[in-house]
Amino acid sequence: MALESPVVRAVLVGLTLLSLACSDDKPRQPEPPPPPPPVDPWDGTYTPLVDPTDWEDPGEYAPCTATVARGTTFDCDSPALFDVSKCDTASLATLDPHGIYQVDLRNEDVYPDFVGLRVPRGGGVGTMDTRPLTRQELTGRFHVTSRFEFANAQRQVALLGCQVSRPGYVTGCYARCTNGKVGGTGTFEAARMTWGRGEAESSGGLRLLSETAVASGQPVDVYVDGHHAYVVSVTWGSRTPGGLTVFDISDRARPVLTKKISLPGDSYWNAAWTRGDALYVASKDTGVLVFDITERANPTFVRNVPGGPPLNVHTLFVDGDRLYAVSPGPSAHGETLLFDISKPLEPTLLNRIVVSDTTSYLPSAHDSFAYQDRLYVNHFSSGYVVFDVKDAMNPRELGAYTFASDNSTSMSHAGAVGTFGGRTIAFEGGEYQGTHLRVLDVTDPTNIPLIGRYKLRNQTSIHNMVLKDKRLYIAYYQEGLRVLDVSIPPQPKEIAHFNTFREDDPERSDGLLDGAIGIRVPGDGHVYVVDTSRGLLIFNEP
Repeated sequence: MALESPVVRAVLVGLTLLSLACSDDKPRQPEPPPPPPPVDPWDGTYTPLVDPTDWEDPGEYAPCTATVARGTTFDCDSPALFDVSKCDTASLATLDPHGIYQVDLRNEDVYPDFVGLRVPRGGGVGTMDTRPLTRQELTGRFHVTSRFEFANAQRQVALLGCQVSRPGYVTGCYARCTNGKVGGTGTFEAARMTWGRGEAESSGGLRLLSETAVASGQPVDVYVDGHHAYVVSVTWGSRTPGGLTVFDISDRARPVLTKKISLPGDSYWNAAWTRGDALYVASKDTGVLVFDITERANPTFVRNVPGGPPLNVHTLFVDGDRLYAVSPGPSAHGETLLFDISKPLEPTLLNRIVVSDTTSYLPSAHDSFAYQDRLYVNHFSSGYVVFDVKDAMNPRELGAYTFASDNSTSMSHAGAVGTFGGRTIAFEGGEYQGTHLRVLDVTDPTNIPLIGRYKLRNQTSIHNMVLKDKRLYIAYYQEGLRVLDVSIPPQPKEIAHFNTFREDDPERSDGLLDGAIGIRVPGDGHVYVVDTSRGLLIFNEP
C-alpha cells in the first residue's frame, strides 16, 4: 500500500482542526432537567368523621303492624297475624314470582336481624336461609314462611309484604315464632339481588376474559403464581367436598385444569398463598397445609403445621420471610400464628399473637395484613387491632379501632394498608348487615380516626380486598367486583365495576355471603376473582 504524501497528510490535519473549530463555535445544549418527583394528589389533611356504625336504625320500614302480642299462641303462617290496612298492597302486583332477596329485619326492640330468601324461576320449592319454604307467594302478594326445628324447638319465620317501596325493594312485617307462640315481631326491607341502582353488567373498561367452573365444593379464594392459579374450596351444603384446584393460565382466555387435590377428612380449605416453591393452604381442620410446587402444575403435599391438636386456620398473609396464619378457633378468642418461612417448605412457628380484648360479644380473629413492621388484625367485634411485630418474639399491641355500636352487626373482616400523603392509611371492610368500607388513619395506632367511607346496599357486604398502587379492588359478594380510586383516601371513588352475581347461576343460594368472594391483582395485567357459583373469573386490569 502506498504511503500518504506530506501534502495529503497536511490537508487531512487541517480539515480535522477546522471541524473541531466549527464544532466549538456551536452553542452547547444544556442537559434536560430530571423529571419532577410524582406529586401525591393528597396532602394528608382531612376532617375526622363520626362513625355511624354499620347498621343505622332506619325506623319502621313499613306501616303494617303485628295483630297479636309476644307470647300469644297463634298460627304464624296466617296472614291475619299482620294488619296491612295502611299499606299499598296493590304495588305488590308488580313483583316477579321469583327472585333472590336479602332481607333486613328490624324488630320492635330496635335490634337488627336478617334472613335470605330464594324463590326459583319456573317453580320449585324456595328457601329461607337455605331451609325449605312452607309458604311462597310472590304473585300479587309477598307472603313467605319457613318452619324448621332448631335447638329442640319448632321455629317459624313469616314475612308478609306491605308495599314495593322502590324498584327492587319490598317492605313489610315479620314474626319469629317458637312452638306455636309469637316471639319477636317487627318490620323488614327485602332487597332483590339483581344488579343494584340499575347498573349495566360492567363499567370502566372491565372485560371478562374467561369464566371457569370449579367442581370441588364451593370456591372461595385464589392465589396466582406466574402462569398458575390455585383455587381453594370449602365443603358447603350438598356440594362435593372442597379442596385445591390448579389451573394453567398461560392463556388467560382459556385456563386449563391441571390437578385437583383433597385429603381424607380435611376438605374445608379457605385461603392460599405461595412463597418460593411452597404453597400454603388454610385448613379448617389441620392448620396450614404445605405443598411443594417445584412443579407448579402438580402440587405435592408435604406436611401440616404447626401440628398437634386440630386447628382452624381461616386466612393467610405472607410478608417476606414471615407467614401469618389467622385462626378463629378453637382457642377462646382466636389467634394469629407467626411462622418463619425463610425455608419455605419448612415453616417454623415463632409466636402466637392474641388480642387483649376478651369481653366483646365475638372476640375472634379473622384476617390480617402486614405492613412496615406492623400487623393489622381484623378481629370481628373487637375491631381493627394493630400490633408491632418487628420483634417476632415480642409482638406488642399498639391500639385498635373499635366500633361504637350496641348491636352485633359490626364485624371487622378484611383490610389493606398503604402510605398516602405521608400518612399510613388502612382500608377496613366489614361483613354482615350494613357493613361497608372504612378508611382509617392508622399513623398513630393509639388514636385512629375514621376519615372516609364507601357503602353500597345495606343488605350486602364486603368479603376481601386488594390495594394496588392507588386503586382498591373489592370482592363485594352480590355487588361483584368493585374498583375504587383511593388516591385521595377520604374520598374513595368508584371507577369500574363488574356485576358477577346472577340469580339463575347454578348453585346460587339465598345466603348473605354469596357472590364475589376471593380476589387477587398480582400485577400481570389481570384481575382474578372467585365467585361462589361461577368459579374463577379473569378480567383485564383496567
